[in-house]
Amino acid sequence: MGASFEHQDWSEKTVLIAEDVNDNFLFLKTYLRKTKIKVLWAKDGQEAIDMCAKDESIDLVLMDIRMPNVDGYEATSAIKKMSPKMPVIAQTAYALNSDYQKIFDSGCDDYITKPILGARLLEKMAAFL
Repeated sequence: MGASFEHQDWSEKTVLIAEDVNDNFLFLKTYLRKTKIKVLWAKDGQEAIDMCAKDESIDLVLMDIRMPNVDGYEATSAIKKMSPKMPVIAQTAYALNSDYQKIFDSGCDDYITKPILGARLLEKMAAFL
């Protein structure tokens, strides 16, 4: 592609970050600040499902896979049943081949491994926004 993702203006877009670890959320929120995207936070999968059901302004979900209550696999499946076209990018620190298959089987459109590289995140998000 060759395009720079560093200067995206996503001020008209909203991302839901489903992440139970405060520091991980703060990293993502801080890194995305330069894009001007509106950031929402769900601290577990059930909260992500509820927020997607109520808020039609959400354009993309960054879904942590390992969360309490409802995990990212279940949350993605539920969100995709409600909104089949909602882009969901899985975030995972567990990079086994079987995990990747399960990520896509749950309905995720893409994935990014932790630790997350900011430029790579923007590139993946740009494919859906």
